Amino acid sequence: MNESPSLTHLREDGSAAMVDISGKPIVGREAVAESFISLESSTLNTITNGQIPKGDVLAVARIAGIQAAKKTAELIPLCHQLSLTKVTVDFDVESSGIRISATAKTDAKTGVEMEALSAVSIAALTIYDMCKAIDKSMSVQSIKLVEKTKEAPTT
Repeated sequence: MNESPSLTHLREDGSAAMVDISGKPIVGREAVAESFISLESSTLNTITNGQIPKGDVLAVARIAGIQAAKKTAELIPLCHQLSLTKVTVDFDVESSGIRISATAKTDAKTGVEMEALSAVSIAALTIYDMCKAIDKSMSVQSIKLVEKTKEAPTT
């Protein structure tokens, strides 16, 4: 029988705790996350033609995603506060919706995947908010971590 990995955010008594990372080395870290929001083709055309009454949907969603990455520790209680060195949010308009990708980078003692996941989540929700008046069938889907990497610590 395989043992499941232990949950690092739980104490022995089952109560929640922030993980102690004080003994870990500072290394370069990067994470890439992705989400998808399905939209009607007419909504996609309205977005790409810049005709959404609330403004430039992708520009606003990009800024919202970057802000979300920067605020992740305030939104997710047990996340460590990270000093981000880079956040990008990009969009690929497809026939049935918009694929959102985000990359977050830092030099830190812990990973940056929650920041990338927050960025794509909030970018998708921003698109939803800006288009909800014209598209009742939208659906935010498949929020996932695509990749996370870290450099080897220097000694």
